[in-house]
Amino acid sequence: MKKKITSIIVSIALAFCLLPGTALLSACSSGESNNNSSTAFNKQLNKEKSAFEITAAHREAAKNNSDGKPVLDAGRGNPNWINTQARYAFTRFSDFAVSESERNWKDGDMAGQAELDGIGERFSAAMNSNDATDAFLIKAINYCTNTLGLNKDALIKELVDACVGDYYPSPSRCLENTEKILNAYLQSTLYAGENLADQTQVFPTEGGSAAICYIFESLTHNKVLNPEDKIAIATPIFTPYLEIPNVNAYDLFAIDVSTSAEDNWDINDENLKKLEDPAVKAFFLVNPSNPASHALSSDTLAKLKEVVKKNPNLIIITDDVYGTFVNDFQTVYSVVPANTLLVYSFSKLYGVTGWRVGLIAMNKDNVVDKMIAGLSRTDKDYLHDEYISVTEEPEKLSFVERMVADSRSIGLYHTSGLSTPQQAFMDFLALTHLVCESNDPYIDLANSVVNERYVAFMTALGLEADEDELDSQYYALLDVNKIVTNLYGEDFVNWLNDNKSDLD
Repeated sequence: MKKKITSIIVSIALAFCLLPGTALLSACSSGESNNNSSTAFNKQLNKEKSAFEITAAHREAAKNNSDGKPVLDAGRGNPNWINTQARYAFTRFSDFAVSESERNWKDGDMAGQAELDGIGERFSAAMNSNDATDAFLIKAINYCTNTLGLNKDALIKELVDACVGDYYPSPSRCLENTEKILNAYLQSTLYAGENLADQTQVFPTEGGSAAICYIFESLTHNKVLNPEDKIAIATPIFTPYLEIPNVNAYDLFAIDVSTSAEDNWDINDENLKKLEDPAVKAFFLVNPSNPASHALSSDTLAKLKEVVKKNPNLIIITDDVYGTFVNDFQTVYSVVPANTLLVYSFSKLYGVTGWRVGLIAMNKDNVVDKMIAGLSRTDKDYLHDEYISVTEEPEKLSFVERMVADSRSIGLYHTSGLSTPQQAFMDFLALTHLVCESNDPYIDLANSVVNERYVAFMTALGLEADEDELDSQYYALLDVNKIVTNLYGEDFVNWLNDNKSDLD
């Protein structure tokens, strides 16, 4: 399956690849033929290497291109922009948080811990409404208290402790006010008007990658997915995700639910029908897709709802990191919330890939908890013994809490959870959007930048830009054979395919 997916496709991360005054180049781009260097390069690569190990070799080869062209590294889809407002807010609030600690007591470089009583009033007194960052923080806190109904003192104390990082995350899964803020953000950006915030549990994680790992680990540990179970994967997909079913002895059997340009990268009826089979235990997709960049249509979302009626225990895992790059995006979670585990990351939109901030969102009424409740007595006894160290009633431990426990090998459940500074930073990222009264100018700008680069890129290649409203344009799929045929003719393409590998 991997060979079919990657054989004639190049994925370009448009978030990074187009900068003014710079040139695109391939890994071994050169005005001259250099068979020796090409051979050496390919010796580094083999079928067993992952996509990112291959990319690392490309990166090194690209630095040595004989034309001396600059390298534009889009190897991990990393954007070359950052959101400044959230970073200024985090820094400014951290200064306030440290001053609150010193207010308690101070001795040299040692200080005490912030006190709850009166902290809201002290925050208001410390903020200068004429300063842009302070004004945003004032607006953010007002939004949380007036719109979300949060207690001002409790919220600010939670944020102060979170920024200082002087407490273990408590609750371990998610700080109480943070969960409400993140739920409001998800509802605003991904749910397309569906009201699910109050029904949704959030587990902040070290980016989307950790979220995916935690989900598969806990589904298998809790006997919901078992060796040789069938899972469906919507392809083409982020290449490392194809390797997950074979990692850590999960031994899951993957079936391909493919999408194609002919169907506008949507899931056709034939492939949707595969999901109706009760033998298919889970369905894994990226939406909007990576690398095809298209979101599922409203028609497909409606059909997925019918699929779940026929296969009511189907678990859907959706990675929606690119959702904000599509106007009026709607996540699968908003259509079939009981069956869906939603993964989201702030990484691409806000340029925070190094922060590792993502999350898992899951409905309180969900099919996974019901499946665990229906396990055999043998499996229930096994899981009782597994989780007895963290709760007196393991049978009542929800799946989302089991993921938190499993993320720290259960025994360290009491010290689990994403670091509190990371959770506070997620709050500020989310609030830059939530305080907007209408359209979010930052999201509009990000989408405009991506569109401008995408159109410039396709125009330079002599290709027609896809302006479909469901195309996030964050990535582009290119048929290399088609491009080379246009440039050099079919004879050269035939020679290329006969004599060179994909890696060449």
